[in-house]
Amino acid sequence: MDSSRPLADAPDRSYASKLDRFARFAAPEIQRILADFAPAPGAVALDLGCGTGLATGWLSRCIEPGGFVIGLDLSWPHLRAAHAHGTQALVQADAGQLCFRDASLDFIWSCNTINHLADPVEALRNLRASLRDGGRVVLAQSGFLPEMFFAWDAHLDEVVRRACHAFYRARYALKVSDTAGIRGLVNLLDQAGFRRGRVRTYVLERVQPLAPADRDYFETAIFAETWGERIQPYLLPDEWAALRRYTDRYSKDYCLDRSDFHHLQTLTVCEGCA
Repeated sequence: MDSSRPLADAPDRSYASKLDRFARFAAPEIQRILADFAPAPGAVALDLGCGTGLATGWLSRCIEPGGFVIGLDLSWPHLRAAHAHGTQALVQADAGQLCFRDASLDFIWSCNTINHLADPVEALRNLRASLRDGGRVVLAQSGFLPEMFFAWDAHLDEVVRRACHAFYRARYALKVSDTAGIRGLVNLLDQAGFRRGRVRTYVLERVQPLAPADRDYFETAIFAETWGERIQPYLLPDEWAALRRYTDRYSKDYCLDRSDFHHLQTLTVCEGCA
């Protein structure tokens, strides 16, 4: 395994489906964040870990006219998807080993990417070097606070979350600190030599009626791709049965059809100034 990629990312590996669904689900909040933090029109910006390029396009619109946005990702399948979405300036590279000249960028946006790097502090130092005086990096990260899927069953929310963490630690031979350490984004920026900027947490909240993008994200990216049978070994039989009952679309208890469905998750944003 590449030491800079603790989650075994590689140029031929793809999360495109899941990334695209998350971006469409979180589009209102991500666009609000970009509007709150984006630089002035005319800036040169980088979308670090651009995935399928939807946020790259939203960032581009924020800095028009005259702005220029580059999308960077390790994965060729992600970049092909970004190109299909209309992103023109794309670079295949490792976020931990940037390929840009010093003092060449005004702004760097990175969402749910720093946690994929074994040495985020060194990566952030390289990002700082690539920024011009007064430039900024804005890091967004999910999951600093526990998510709520089953508002009526807090115990199930808790055990499913623990099961997911246990699955990923077993799959990638990670320690608890490897998955929890990313919550210290402010400290990482401090260690990398950035001046402290704004820190804000945005709440992604969904109730009925759910939009098609919400249902698609929950059904595919969460119920099928994140949970599913792979976390069954980490749940007690009654917990697994409850999870299946709430996430089976043919069940009378299907959570997405409940009138009281109420989902909460957070996206925490930390800004560092060069």
